[in-house]
Amino acid sequence: MAITQNYKLNLIQWYPGHIAKAERQLKEQLKSVDVVLEVRDARIPISTHHPQVSEWIGNKARLLILNRLDMISPQAKELWTEYFRTHNEIPFCTNAQEGKGIIAVSKAAQFAGSAVNERRKERGMLPRPIRAVVIGFPNVGKSALINRLLGKRVVQSAARPGVTRSLRWVRISKELELLDSPGIIPLKLENQEAALKLAICDDIGEASYDNQKVAAVFIDIVGELQETAPKILPENPFLSRYNLESTPYTGEEYLLALAEHKYQGDVERSARHILTDYRKGLLGKFPLEIPESIIVDDYSLL
Repeated sequence: MAITQNYKLNLIQWYPGHIAKAERQLKEQLKSVDVVLEVRDARIPISTHHPQVSEWIGNKARLLILNRLDMISPQAKELWTEYFRTHNEIPFCTNAQEGKGIIAVSKAAQFAGSAVNERRKERGMLPRPIRAVVIGFPNVGKSALINRLLGKRVVQSAARPGVTRSLRWVRISKELELLDSPGIIPLKLENQEAALKLAICDDIGEASYDNQKVAAVFIDIVGELQETAPKILPENPFLSRYNLESTPYTGEEYLLALAEHKYQGDVERSARHILTDYRKGLLGKFPLEIPESIIVDDYSLL
């Protein structure tokens, strides 16, 4: 999608000081980690991949976790699962808030790190807990995942980016220890289309973007998806929610029309409601990205 070409947008940049400190600490702690759990937002699994993760972890075992499964359709889950399998990865799909998919992640983490204790056994050493680290962008559900793995709330979790600000080891069981880390994002968000999707999904700080411009981009993205892959979206999400069809309008035009229709001409209020409703699933459950390399005809999306 080339949505950003239609807008004169100020660059979206967000890099709080605690993230720089946490990144330095994370790189140091990775030396003692056996397994990396990379958590991504299932609505935007490409945009929530940190480009330096592979460089940081080297040959360490890695589990790919697509969280917020409750926010996308089953068809979208199938598409992304197939996409990653064609790239030799098996994603673990989770809904950390409700605990779905958590047991499989725990077992996979222990299995992925089992080679560590095999080597210790060969050297006559006693086994130790597998050490795993949970990394990912802000607000993708890392702390919620850890709390579910542990079975109780031990790390702070909230539906906004930037809550976790320091690294912390948590003992999950005799077999597994997890390192919770703050959300890590690139120092500079070079891909502004990805940055816009992060803003739409509330995965970066609100102070870094303009709600009206981001909401307008969101409306246009939905319009593109309705044309290219309609069966992963609910039918007429804006019409169903606001009693106002979006297809005759551009994103910017729809914001204005919706403001007049429902919010007494308040465009900012219109934008905030649209973004909040998507983030809460009130417009339906659908992703903002689909894998371009998949032949969508095979999945009857058109």
